[in-house]
Amino acid sequence: MLPRLRQQFPRTGAITEIEPIARRMRRIRIAGDTLRHLPWRPGQQLRVRLRPTILLPDSLRTYSVWNYDPERGALDLCVLLHGDGPGAAWARGARVGDAVTFWGPRGNFVLESGARYHLFAGEETAAVAIQAMIRALPETATVVCRLEADAPEDELPALPRALDLQWVHRRGRAAGPESGLVDAVRRLVLPSELGMAYVAGETTTCLALRDHLTHERGWPRRTVRVKPFWARGRKGLE
Repeated sequence: MLPRLRQQFPRTGAITEIEPIARRMRRIRIAGDTLRHLPWRPGQQLRVRLRPTILLPDSLRTYSVWNYDPERGALDLCVLLHGDGPGAAWARGARVGDAVTFWGPRGNFVLESGARYHLFAGEETAAVAIQAMIRALPETATVVCRLEADAPEDELPALPRALDLQWVHRRGRAAGPESGLVDAVRRLVLPSELGMAYVAGETTTCLALRDHLTHERGWPRRTVRVKPFWARGRKGLE
């Protein structure tokens, strides 16, 4: 069966581990025989059904895969506990042994392997996909990464490799173009040759970063991959 066709059919696994990895982030591991050797590319996502007997738009949420072991058939989702929405309620109430139905993996927010170097930028909702992509790069790859979180307690665990990665902190401000991430990217001194940029997270921040790279730095649009994950006042973009 072709990968695109396989994405249309649900799979079911079971929660085997739950762990807090940041102040507002829970790692939820899902495993099972049907999860072995999925056609996953780092940066892709799963569409998860939050309620076992209902299939309505508000019962579905999309989460990036943080880590995946194809031999064991186990993958990790990292869910931000933000507000009282269905996704946060599901993550807070999840228990080991619970069944999880999902679709995917899917998405085009993935690595360009031939890039001279890789620039990543995003806030908490994007950090999961970004870390998965960085882990997939060879140790010899040049990586520049700027991530935003509200406070140091919201940072994801450090990656097991040396790279130019810094977190900026909002300190209670709402995530947006003025909350710190865009300024952090503007201050970067980048190599003279073009690389590949991966920008994700809050919508207006993504657009500001895209405009900075394409208009102010002169990067071709094809070298900037943008993935808005959420917009203020909206429940989700997917």
